[in-house]
Amino acid sequence: MNLFSLRHVVPVLAFCATTLLTSPAAADTVEKTLSKSEDNIHREQRTQKHIDHLSEQTQSMLGEYQALSRELDGLVVYNDQMQRLVASQEEEKLLIAQQIEDIDFTRQQIVPLMLRMISQLDTFISTDRPFLLTERTRRVQQLTELMDRSDVALAEKYRRILEAYQIELDYSRTLETYQEEIEVAAIARTVDILRVGRTGLYYQTLDRKSTAYWDNQQNAWVNTDAAQRRAIQQGMRIASQQLAPELLELPLAAAGNRDD
Repeated sequence: MNLFSLRHVVPVLAFCATTLLTSPAAADTVEKTLSKSEDNIHREQRTQKHIDHLSEQTQSMLGEYQALSRELDGLVVYNDQMQRLVASQEEEKLLIAQQIEDIDFTRQQIVPLMLRMISQLDTFISTDRPFLLTERTRRVQQLTELMDRSDVALAEKYRRILEAYQIELDYSRTLETYQEEIEVAAIARTVDILRVGRTGLYYQTLDRKSTAYWDNQQNAWVNTDAAQRRAIQQGMRIASQQLAPELLELPLAAAGNRDD
């Protein structure tokens, strides 16, 4: 197209546009077109808002789903742990029940044993050399009373019995002297006692005129001669730590209890 043609076309187009704008029908058509375009735009905006809202809801639901999924995983792990814990507790309950049965069985066995131990200790003391009889018999009596007490644990009762046996055992390794009232020839007399382990038991009157040793076979005191009296008196001084320990020649009766 040359310059001549353009000069003629432009005025024609301008004329046509002017004609359309000035024509009432054309203006109405343009207005309707513009209104319809605005409606489309508004619908598109509403649709976009709806899409955005759905997208937000979807993201929110996705986040909630992911959170619930993690919570479910945690609950599954927790449930597994609880099941193992319950199983372990059931095993422990069975073990405790078995232990209770064992304890009851042990109690049935050990109580008669303890009673026999006390009875045997009482018999032993009654047939042993008569030293510290009041103290030793009182100890046995206390053990007998202890067995009838419900407020004392079985283990404590057993410990006290073993303690009494240990005390009796310790007498075999010690040397001591003390005063005690004994019966000699049906007469009560206060005398000095010398105990040498469990093998020798002697007395000497306070005026030092009478000395004797205990013969378990005869179940009686046997008088000593002057030399033995001096040795026994020296033994008492050693036992009371008035003299240094030394070898003593003391009279000894035959070993064994009176029932042997």
